[in-house]
Amino acid sequence: MIRTKSKGDPAAVRAFATDLARACVLDKCTDVVLRDVSAVSQVCDYILIATGTSDRQMKSVAQALEDLGKERAQPPFRSDRDTGTTWIVVDFVDVVVHLFEPAQREYYDLESLWADGVAVEVPAPTRARA
Repeated sequence: MIRTKSKGDPAAVRAFATDLARACVLDKCTDVVLRDVSAVSQVCDYILIATGTSDRQMKSVAQALEDLGKERAQPPFRSDRDTGTTWIVVDFVDVVVHLFEPAQREYYDLESLWADGVAVEVPAPTRARA
């Protein structure tokens, strides 16, 4: 059985994390990385890291992720951004999302911090057709 901090179904938590990652890709984030950190983190099960193209785009992506969480009855616990909007964090408790401007992402290098986490493949997203 997969270890999880959440009281929810581990498969559902993983599916939600994957859907958040797909949403980042759909909204033009680059270098989207999803890691299962349940074995090494006492705080969350998944870390999602993505690079935005501008502060405006990053704000838009953060809002889209918050909306997705609300639609799935998993609203964010907290959302925060630095003063220059170079790093936005959206905390869904089970999944923590970090949206970075490229230079900030390189500086903080969260991938190295969470290197012991297991990489999760993010399937290619598809947009629903009207």
